Amino acid sequence: MFSLTVNDYVMIAHSLPNEFFGPAQQLHGATLTVEATFTRPELDEHSVVLDIGHATQLLDDALAPLRYADLDSHPDFEGRLSTSEVIAQYIGDKLAASLAEQPDIGISVTIHENPRARVSYTVADRG
Repeated sequence: MFSLTVNDYVMIAHSLPNEFFGPAQQLHGATLTVEATFTRPELDEHSVVLDIGHATQLLDDALAPLRYADLDSHPDFEGRLSTSEVIAQYIGDKLAASLAEQPDIGISVTIHENPRARVSYTVADRG
């Protein structure tokens, strides 16, 4: 299995209005480091998993609607808590839609919420 990982970051605002989340219940900002990993069992005809520039652009495009956004009022998060796990799924699904013509490429997204904690989401039924 071969993999390619690209990264970026996104600054958001959100709240997690449930006492389970302690102080994060209140509106706060977060800078999330995002890694997108693309995998495939065999390299393509160019001997790569995916072009690095293309992979970087795909991640940038997936993050664009989130940049400096208040997720509490973002239509894609209506009725959902914008936890890091949910944000990772959102990004993974955006990447999968962009690579719909290449279902052999696996996709996983890792979000580093802080230096000591990260979450991951793997898009099902790919690769």
